[in-house]
Amino acid sequence: MIPIIYEQLYHIVTRFVNLFGLFAETPKTGRPRKISHIDSLTLALYQHASTRATKKSVYNDFKSVFDCSYKTLVESMNKAARASLLLLALLMKAGRANANVVKYTDATDIPVCLKKNADKHKTMKDISGWGRSSKGFYFGLKLTITRDADGTLLGLKFTLPSADDRDVFRQINADIWGIIVADAGYVSKKLEDDMNVEGKRWILIKPYRTMKKIMTAWQDRLYRSRFQIEFDFRNLKLFHGLVTNLPRSVGGYLANYLHALLSFVLA
Repeated sequence: MIPIIYEQLYHIVTRFVNLFGLFAETPKTGRPRKISHIDSLTLALYQHASTRATKKSVYNDFKSVFDCSYKTLVESMNKAARASLLLLALLMKAGRANANVVKYTDATDIPVCLKKNADKHKTMKDISGWGRSSKGFYFGLKLTITRDADGTLLGLKFTLPSADDRDVFRQINADIWGIIVADAGYVSKKLEDDMNVEGKRWILIKPYRTMKKIMTAWQDRLYRSRFQIEFDFRNLKLFHGLVTNLPRSVGGYLANYLHALLSFVLA
């Protein structure tokens, strides 16, 4: 029996595939696919939208439905990452056109392994690094996102933990307008001067406690509303499986991140 959540995701994926013309299902040459493009993307989203922590558990749920090996299922789900990336880009572009005037930008840590295993971790060692978050040191990547006050994802970027947050802020918000709220980690007079565009974009960065900067009541309310983006990070990690140390390839890690983000956006 096919789970209801899979059927719901299948209809959503099919609608977007047809709307944006993401791919053609019928191969021009070669043998027919064991798992269609739509099923591959749906399976990947199913893993992140359900309680399935591993691809093996997904395979166990559907091995009687799809006549294929576990390896074929894993490869199909990983290859669907390209569709997830394209769909995320299209949805964020559409979201920016109708976004709430208030936006938030923040970053979070993405460990790729336990801290004690960092020295012997091989899979992501070439594109990961050491960083420090509120929880301490970690080995992995950093994810920066911008979302609006309605919860619409507008931009995202993965970087090394050592990347300058201000540079990432400039890149991710280059074509995003309105009031963009950020925490004290982005404090920079040059950043504000560079990014502020009269009548189109205003950067509102929370000052350090030691800074003698007057803050109005409405500015304080905007600063306090930043908890929404922190909840997004929490939900991505706890309920959509953003953080993992299970993939055995770089492609597997990147597919996990993209599928988790798309699952979150479509939730």
